[in-house]
Amino acid sequence: MASQAQKVRVTKRFTFEMAHALRCHDGLCAHIHGHSYVLDVTLLGTPMDEPGHPKDGMVIDFADLKAIVKRTVIDRYDHALVMHERDRGSVDAGDPLFGRTLFTPWQPTCENLLLDGVERLQAALPVGVVLDTVRLQETATSWSEWRSDGR
Repeated sequence: MASQAQKVRVTKRFTFEMAHALRCHDGLCAHIHGHSYVLDVTLLGTPMDEPGHPKDGMVIDFADLKAIVKRTVIDRYDHALVMHERDRGSVDAGDPLFGRTLFTPWQPTCENLLLDGVERLQAALPVGVVLDTVRLQETATSWSEWRSDGR
């Protein structure tokens, strides 16, 4: 098919639950609280043109994309508490209640979580597939977005 020589964007949506607290924040987000995150991952590539190949006509198999995102982002953050590493002393590491606590060297804002996810995804994608856009929605009305073109 002639259109297969053209670039195509494909997007898959993911959801996960995560809690965080924003160190030194001047509002309610300074307290531990959680969100139901929505992560949209958009890839750019040329659909495969290999008749008879199981991935013919695809930029990436959605099942493969799902496995990559699960391994690099979802498994790390789903049902975790994410806090700045300077707050490590405020959590009892031996208490099972805090068994999925992650400490980061950066403020765990929606923006920084997005950038961390972008970095993890870029390192895991197959050759020939480009990460185009990633959108991390924190609430029904708030999200951050990264685009490969910097816009």
